[in-house]
Amino acid sequence: MKRNIFNVLKEWKNEKKHKVLLLRGARQVGKTYIVRELGKSFKHFMEVNFEKDENVQLFFEQNLDPEQICAKLTAYFRIPIKNTETLLFFDEIQSCPRAIQSLRFFYESMPGLHVIAAGSLLEFALADLPSWGVGRIRSLYMYPMSFDEFLMANNQEALIGIKKEASPGKPIEKVFHEKLKDYLKVFLMTGGMPEAIDVFIRDGINMAQRVLSDITTSYYDDFVKYKRRIPLLRLREVLGSVVKQAGGKFIYSKAGSLSNSAQAKEALDLLEMAGLVYKIYHTSGQGIPLGTDINYKLFKVLMHDNGIFQQIAGLKLSDFLIAGNIDILNKGSIAEAFVGIEMIKYSNVYEKQQLYYWHREKRGSSAEVDYLIEQNGRVIPLEVKSGGSGKMQSLNRFIKKKDSAYGLRVSLENFSEYGKIKVIPIYAISNLFK
Repeated sequence: MKRNIFNVLKEWKNEKKHKVLLLRGARQVGKTYIVRELGKSFKHFMEVNFEKDENVQLFFEQNLDPEQICAKLTAYFRIPIKNTETLLFFDEIQSCPRAIQSLRFFYESMPGLHVIAAGSLLEFALADLPSWGVGRIRSLYMYPMSFDEFLMANNQEALIGIKKEASPGKPIEKVFHEKLKDYLKVFLMTGGMPEAIDVFIRDGINMAQRVLSDITTSYYDDFVKYKRRIPLLRLREVLGSVVKQAGGKFIYSKAGSLSNSAQAKEALDLLEMAGLVYKIYHTSGQGIPLGTDINYKLFKVLMHDNGIFQQIAGLKLSDFLIAGNIDILNKGSIAEAFVGIEMIKYSNVYEKQQLYYWHREKRGSSAEVDYLIEQNGRVIPLEVKSGGSGKMQSLNRFIKKKDSAYGLRVSLENFSEYGKIKVIPIYAISNLFK
């Protein structure tokens, strides 16, 4: 599997002054795999899994001196740890908080050593630590595979090149436009989980759906590792409510019969920490940066992967296989969710991304723009349409009200322009991040 983040890791490897790297992201997005791939470019590679090798946790109990720890690890695994020659990988590091605390000392005492740490529920451990080395450790955020990475997995690099060269003033030829829509239809069914895509390529869509079912079950099983004060049924109920309320403002009172608002809020916060959901906050869109004018009471919620979304929603694969593209995107606000998730995947991997939307703050008004983004120091409205045509009243209203230079319409249409509206096909979100 080719992942764009691999190039970022190679750049980190070649930096003369590299910090310890903390790889963050939800379970099963490919963190361990990508580090092992990077390890092949080193003379020595040591992988320490704190869940499998519980005895190793003893090395961190008394002393956090990196040289002493490395000496013990070398004796235990019989792999040399040398500056510039060894990649030391701490996996499932959330199981050993003392190891997390040691990372800052690796940067200070052994700056020539390449160290990467990762964990599936790492955010919970970090939240419980008063200090873990901010300024000495660099976070790198990893997500499920993007549509471009899905195309690469299917050996369609040429399609990616054609797509990247297109623009509202230079549409894609119809034959390639249709081919990209066909691949998008499949990607909406598989989602971006690496294992599901790998199985799809080898064994087909039905087997990929089984993998997605297994992953969803494993997420539910993980709930016992979250917080003891939140019952498992409430976590599951709130996650299901995220799917049911997709595309609209999230309302805690609608999060299920078992949860009161306080419990629903805490459950949603835990799901967000686990990387399973993302919040989209309302902002007035008055200027840059967008985050300066957030209304934290108004937000939508996205699932981190469309494939998992479908599993929880109970959407039938047979319906997808016989439905037209428009019918697929209309199911459960899939189009809007897909665009939001894709924008997160193509953003700066060194920063935790935040999405924003806008609606007219006037009683009885239905005007709403799905996303606001920043481009060249300007606020640009982006509206998602599941079909190939439709009204753009909210988009035009925002452009007029905020005097925007232009607006973006994302749909199944080919690249085109309508006055101040630039049309981007839904499969070409990466073009916004050139």
